[in-house]
This record gives sequence, C-alpha cells and structure tokens, in this order.
Amino acid sequence: MTAAAEPGVALMHAMRRVRKELGQDHRYAHVLRVARLAERLARAHGEDARKARLAGLLHDLARLYSADRLLEECRARGMPIDAFELANPIVLHARLGAEFARDFYGVDDETILSAIRKHTVAAAEMSRLDTIVFLADGLEPGRTFAARAGYEQLALRDLSAAMRAVLTSTAGYLHERGLEIAPQTRAAAAAFGVRLASVSESRLETPQTPPPPAAQDAVA
Repeated sequence: MTAAAEPGVALMHAMRRVRKELGQDHRYAHVLRVARLAERLARAHGEDARKARLAGLLHDLARLYSADRLLEECRARGMPIDAFELANPIVLHARLGAEFARDFYGVDDETILSAIRKHTVAAAEMSRLDTIVFLADGLEPGRTFAARAGYEQLALRDLSAAMRAVLTSTAGYLHERGLEIAPQTRAAAAAFGVRLASVSESRLETPQTPPPPAAQDAVA
C-alpha cells in the first residue's frame, strides 16, 4: 500500500484496524492527533500530506508491547539492538513499528517507514517527512507541557527551528533528571546545530540561535 495510490476508503480501513489492534482508546486518540498534526505540518511545508498522515497513523503500532516482547520481536527479526536500546527497550517500538507497517499494512514506501522508525529518538539524517512526524508526535495537542502550543506554531513556520527547540528542551529535561540521552538523539542534535554541552544542571541556556518569542520562554 503506497501513500500515493491509497484511496480514502483504504485509509478508513487502516484506521479501524489500527484502533482494533491497539486495543486502547487513549493510544488510538494519540495516533489520530499525531496523524492530523503531521498532515497540517506537511501542508504548511509543501510535503506530501497523505504520507505524513499515514506515518502518523501507523507510528505507534508496537508502542504497547512490553519491554520483553519488544526485545523478543526485534531479535526474532534479526534487528540489531544497541546498548541504549537494550537498556531502554521502549524506544524499539519505533523501529519495530516500521516493520509492522510494512509486513502487516503493506506499506512499501521507504519515506513513510523511515518517518515511523525515527519518530522517537530522531537520527543524524532526517528527511522533512521524518522531521514532521517526529515533531507531530511530540507536539500533538494531547501533550500538556507548557511550551507545546508555542512549539507547534514554530513548527508550522520553521521545521528546523522547531527541531532545535524541541531537541534542546528534551535534552534539558533528561539532563535535569539524570537520564541518558539516546545516541541517535545526540546525533540529531548535532545535525541541527544543537550544542548539548550548553545544557546546565539547573536550566537550559538560551540557544545561540533562539526560537521566536512564542517558544523562547520555554527554552530559556
């Protein structure tokens, strides 16, 4: 099933199937919000809205799996697991979800699969669609942190600036709590020009290229 050829009725069937297979109304509501925001971001930036919507809809297919099952499924498929993933198996749901999208939903468009794979910890190389789905997952309206709305508006104007703001904020959140930052997230931060070394123990310093005023207060 490619996004380009997917009729609306096929998408409706996919939505019903995702809802049934997730088996949790809260998670299904989240994926719908992600799909809708991904579509808005894609339209705002001249990207394929149908691909963005489909990637958003399918991004959490493995999210409710236990840590043990995530490791088991990935190993059964011969997927490499790095040290961070072994210590934090929940992040594997992104890569495993891409496998499920291909195997069980017939998605053969690599750009969609890539966006699903990278939606949790990002990566050094990210396409605009990858970036759109990553931001949509973190900024959908069900998220309740104070800076969310400002970051969403920033993302609608400038994807790269939004990535810098979100990656900086994420790094600060993890640092303040003594949590490890995924190597993929560090690589993404470097690619977007975010200096993680500038994150202090008590707060985030204002980035050298600050986001617009709507988001600046949240990252300062």
